[in-house]
Order: sequence, then structure tokens, then C-alpha cells
Amino acid sequence: MSSQLHSLKPFNTFNLDASAEQVVVVETVAELTAVWQNSQHQQQPVLLLGEGSNILFLEDFQGTVIVNHLKGIRVEESESAWHLHVGAGENWHMLVQYSLKNGFSGLENLAMIPGCVGSAPIQNIGAYGVELKNVCEYVDVLDLASGETQRLSAEQCQFGYRDSIFKHQYQAGYAIVAVGLLLKKQWLPVMTYGDLIKLDPATVSPQQIFDSVCQMRSSKLPDPKVTGNAGSFFKNPVVDAEMAQSLRENYPDAPLYPQADGKVKLAAGWLIERCDLKGFSVGGAAVHRQQALVLINQNQATGSDIVALAHEVRQRVGSKFNVWLEPEVRFIGARGEKDAVGVIA
Repeated sequence: MSSQLHSLKPFNTFNLDASAEQVVVVETVAELTAVWQNSQHQQQPVLLLGEGSNILFLEDFQGTVIVNHLKGIRVEESESAWHLHVGAGENWHMLVQYSLKNGFSGLENLAMIPGCVGSAPIQNIGAYGVELKNVCEYVDVLDLASGETQRLSAEQCQFGYRDSIFKHQYQAGYAIVAVGLLLKKQWLPVMTYGDLIKLDPATVSPQQIFDSVCQMRSSKLPDPKVTGNAGSFFKNPVVDAEMAQSLRENYPDAPLYPQADGKVKLAAGWLIERCDLKGFSVGGAAVHRQQALVLINQNQATGSDIVALAHEVRQRVGSKFNVWLEPEVRFIGARGEKDAVGVIA
């Protein structure tokens, strides 16, 4: 049996040496539906993957992994905006480059986020002051049992911080097949984070923001092709104003980001760094030395190494700050997704 297992190493950016009983790359909705229905018929677990950039395999997967390669970009123009209809299997960063090259702005802050377009709504990806929900018009979702596709408006997607309806009622038995983006012609630059605040609002261009974001990400984040990682491992915690105030009193340099609902977002990377965890390792896994929010596969790490490291990071931050970090990365067990907080608690 083991000789028939298929390696998942090429399909996860942590570069973990896990395997699955079957790996199928699909390029059409019909193929995707057929493979899923066949797996259901055989009572086999199924995992839908894009580029595996936000996945941690805890062990070998005892079923079929379907890799979504649905491609294609269509553009329509209205009086005030560009409307992009993008296949779920398109690479996200290449889409950002494509949009800039064609004069559509609005995605530049989201440059260099790893993964494919279909994964973007699940997490409501965000960076440097912009989230997917700011540019999303709709998401096309396939009901895998019936083979029918329905279109959810951005409002119906129930986007939250690293959250959406696709993590809840549309998680099992559904697949995102396309995403609709609305990029307004009247461009408003977002320059609230990092080096972007140094740019001149009067003369700044989308390309300058794109270049600055790429530069910041490249300087802090390891390239998954060289060092296995899944980008930001933990969500930035959101706390009430009182807790944020007490943190600021004890640590005047603590970065605080007030939210619309009166709560305050903290920087998980800063919290981890203040626990002197940069470079800290367990087995083959380590906290990245340039960006503490990133856990890396330093030396042939296993899923268990990364779990043990994440547990240690969570405990140390929790005992020092009374803030309990939650993984942003999805944890995949032998038969499907597991509760990440439960695994590392």
C-alpha cells in the first residue's frame, strides 16, 4: 500500500514530507465535481488544495487531495470600475502584477501574498491596511454534491478578520471556483502601515506602493522555495481597549491598531519577539529570525515539530502578556481539518 502513496511535498509551502492516498489536479468544474463525488462514493476523505500556502499537514492524509487549477481572467469595464472574474486556481501575486500592468489599481497592498485566488476569500486575506473584502464583488461557489454553482455577494461572504462563511457553513462539500473583484477607477492609496507612511500621498502611484510592499515582504519573509513556511503563522490578536491600554502602559512601544468596533489589534510578531523567541527551535522547526510571526521548516521538520513549537510560542506569549495566540494556518489531520487552537493549546 505504501508504494502507492503520493507525496504532498510539492503541494505544501511548509515543504513537509507528508503523503496522500491520491492526488488529483483538476482544471475544470466538471473534473472537480467528478473526483469529489467519486471520493464520496468510496467514503474517502477529500481535501481541496490551491497552492498549499496556508496548510500544516499533521500526518499523512488518508484520502484524496484535489488540487484546484481552474484558470482564466476576464475583465469587464463599467463607468466607475474594472470588474475582474478570476479562476480560483490563478496565482494571487501574478494576478496583482497582471492588474497593475493593465492599469487596474487596488490590489497593490496585497502583493506577494502566497497562494491562489480561490484561497483569498476563505481567509479574507489582508496586508498593509487592505483586505480582500475591500475589493471583492462576489465569490462563485460550487456545491460539489449537486454540481451547481451559486454566486455569493461580498456581503453574503460574511468577511471578518481572517474569517468568512467559507470557514463555516460553506466549508464542507463546497469549492470556490472563481472570485469577482471590483477595482475602482478613482484610486485611493492606502498608506497606513510600515514604510508606506513614508511615501508622498500627493505623488504616489500604485506601482510605488506595490514596489514598497514587495520590498518590505522580501526583507522580512523567507522564500518558501528556499525555507519551508506558510507566511504568518498566527493571527494578530484583537483585544478590548482596556487590555490594549494596560499593555501600552507597561510597554510604551507596543504597536496598537484601533479597529472600527472599538477593539484594538495587536501585532503578534511583536508579542513573540518580546518573549525572546526569534530563532527558538523545536526539532526541525524554528521561529524565523527576521519575522517572529513566521514559523519555518529549518531542518526536515515534521508536522509534530511545528505543532510543538507553536504550542511553546503560544504558552510563552500567554504567560507573559495574557494574550492567547490563534493560528492563522489550517491544520490538516489524517481525515480532514482539525481545530488548530485545540491542537496547540
